[in-house]
Amino acid sequence: MTGSGDNGARATPAASGAFTATHWSVVLAAGQAEWPQAAGALETLCRTYWYPLYVYVRRRGHSPEDAQDLTQALFARLLEKNSFAAAHPDKGRFRSFLLGAFKHLLADEYAKAQAKKRGGGYILVSWEQASAEAQFSQEPMDETSPDQLFDRRWALTVLDRAVSRLREEYRGGGDEPLFERLKVYVTGDMAAPSYADSAAALDLSESAVKSAIYRLRRRYHALVRDEVAQTVADPNELEAEIRHLMALFSTSRGTF
Repeated sequence: MTGSGDNGARATPAASGAFTATHWSVVLAAGQAEWPQAAGALETLCRTYWYPLYVYVRRRGHSPEDAQDLTQALFARLLEKNSFAAAHPDKGRFRSFLLGAFKHLLADEYAKAQAKKRGGGYILVSWEQASAEAQFSQEPMDETSPDQLFDRRWALTVLDRAVSRLREEYRGGGDEPLFERLKVYVTGDMAAPSYADSAAALDLSESAVKSAIYRLRRRYHALVRDEVAQTVADPNELEAEIRHLMALFSTSRGTF
């Protein structure tokens, strides 16, 4: 992605409070001091990124039921009192921290040991198992390792969240039909129609359509950057994280 966007560079919470309550940096800060926003920030991030964990453990051969239980067990562990101490500053990317924590849970069979009291009866993420499995059935059945699939699904989650936010912005402005017609030029889900065809469908000039697509792409890129920024602790790590996620989709749909 080119351009810095409005949210491309952020200071740490301790420096300016610029991060919102959904940022990983807020969770990391809880390891150094009492931050009341930390639990809410971690819960929001876990709600967002549960599916990459689900596909990871499913690809490792666990049943759908066990995959759900294991994912919930991880969230329960992370939300336990003082669990933020495990989020060391050197684990600056939420993606890396979350997968590492999950591997640790699987290795020590925490979920099995806690089978009767997973989460203390507290379910953080609620999902329809049939829906999760339907989505999992669409995952590529190639030689992709669980780790690679986790990263790929993480990147897709970032893209999907950016698209959802963009749709909501256009809907709020009364331009949802414009968004739905032009989103294909951003997401690459299918072959994009010609500018002339889109112009005719929208009753606009081709020049107007090109301008609208340019604005759509620019805003989409900014939203993707903002989504990634929420999962890194240091603004200096943002570009490296984006490059990593971009590499997963050099020949796939969507752009960063």
